[in-house]
Amino acid sequence: MARSVDFVLNYLQELEELAEDVLTDKQTIVDLNKRCNANRMALTAINKKVTAPPGSADKAWVNFGGMFIKVSKESTKAMLAEDQKELENNIKDLRTKLPAKVNKLRDAEGKEELKGFNLAPIDAADMKKLKI
Repeated sequence: MARSVDFVLNYLQELEELAEDVLTDKQTIVDLNKRCNANRMALTAINKKVTAPPGSADKAWVNFGGMFIKVSKESTKAMLAEDQKELENNIKDLRTKLPAKVNKLRDAEGKEELKGFNLAPIDAADMKKLKI
């Protein structure tokens, strides 16, 4: 009897760890998307032509770890663009790993694999071939 209780506890622990891993990845994707949107908004704000006091039109205030520092707009744009690329790569990596984790969880639960979860979008070359 003790063996079956240990088996059930180990099984439930494994399921909990797999589910927590999936939920953590999903939440990380949401958080990274929020940062991506904030970067996009910052880039838009920097690119807008705003009336500024003389001498400060080529500088922007940037928050670095709780401190505001005046930095040139060009270097700010470059930093934001680099951060945007890094965020998009992290999101892409998480999204490509997520289906495998979900399938592993469903397998551990004894459910069948999700259908249509690994679909990829049609690229431009394939779209041209489909047009009549």
